[in-house]
Amino acid sequence: MFKGQLVFAQLSAHLPRDVFKQCVTQYAGRYPTLSFSHWDQFLCMMFAQLTSRASLREITTCLRSHPSKLHFAGFRGSIARSTLADANEGRDSRIFEQFALHLIGIARAMYSHDSLGMQFAQSVYAIDASTIDLCLGLFDWAPAANSRAGVKLNTMLDLRGNIPSVIRITSTLVADASFLDHLRLEAGSFYVMDRAYAHFARLVKFTHAAAFFVVRPKNKLLHRVTASHDLDATSGVLCDQYIVLTGQRTRKDYPGEIRRIEFRDTERDRTLVVLTNNFELTGLQIAQLYKSRWQVELFFKWIKQHLRIKAFVGHSANAVKTQIWIAISTYVLVAIIKKRLQVPVSLHTMLQILSLNLFEKTSLEHLLASASSYEESDSPVLQLPLL
Repeated sequence: MFKGQLVFAQLSAHLPRDVFKQCVTQYAGRYPTLSFSHWDQFLCMMFAQLTSRASLREITTCLRSHPSKLHFAGFRGSIARSTLADANEGRDSRIFEQFALHLIGIARAMYSHDSLGMQFAQSVYAIDASTIDLCLGLFDWAPAANSRAGVKLNTMLDLRGNIPSVIRITSTLVADASFLDHLRLEAGSFYVMDRAYAHFARLVKFTHAAAFFVVRPKNKLLHRVTASHDLDATSGVLCDQYIVLTGQRTRKDYPGEIRRIEFRDTERDRTLVVLTNNFELTGLQIAQLYKSRWQVELFFKWIKQHLRIKAFVGHSANAVKTQIWIAISTYVLVAIIKKRLQVPVSLHTMLQILSLNLFEKTSLEHLLASASSYEESDSPVLQLPLL
């Protein structure tokens, strides 16, 4: 694939161009594309993600500083700040949403056989939401919750490869639990959630679909114990019970038995209680499943630190969604390349190397493979503060 190509061109060669064209055709609008195509727009915004450009002026200035290389990097149209701004504002963000979802499908298939670090043959998904803050003065279309304007990124993360399998962008006023209404539940799979998703009318649907949930309950959960299990004192599990809900509303929403497990999280020095509709795994295994939910929080930290979704280059809802979906596409593209080229370093290290070598003529495979010799052994995701 190298053949003297720029690193940026080698990256974009891993993108299914025919699928992108289909997405454009599906949501084609009236915005003219003769001099600046949708593909040019996507490449500009991907460049911004990979190099951490925070404004339209930065994006266009940096790109135009390499006039002799733009054609070989894959750009065909003329690049101007006003043109890119108009494209982000006027072109349907669903083009980039559908393309991102297609890339997610590719990545999930590639990582489907990766180990979870636990003895589980079933798929395990972590569900959470993260708010991306916006300035209410600039983004007046974003409703404010508790004087905090922004958009909410609802994500279901496949813990094999930490690939987002379902993503939904909503306002901050939309309840987290409503995300569960948009999931296609897989029989036998586990869905691990925090207390914001403890909505029993929705959780009972998991049981009907033969899927399993592991969720923290909200405070003061009214219940009655129907059975208790013997405990292994060395496991850290403090309580393993079968219960029925006795609240006036919860007993109607979820009339069947639920398993209640209380365990000690020694890593964070706290005691946690979780509910599940799985009655076969041990209490320790359920506790380990819930601890795995931390991966989705690391995903949000990682994407906020290393992809440009904290500084937006457009102010309309369409422009914001366009930038978020292209940011996600960039993340997934790097994950795809990591698997295809069997790159031995982390996604973080890959991004750092790519950011400085996009317009170099060197083999992408050799560039990333040689990086293992100077990668830091400790994960920077756990060390850097979330700014």
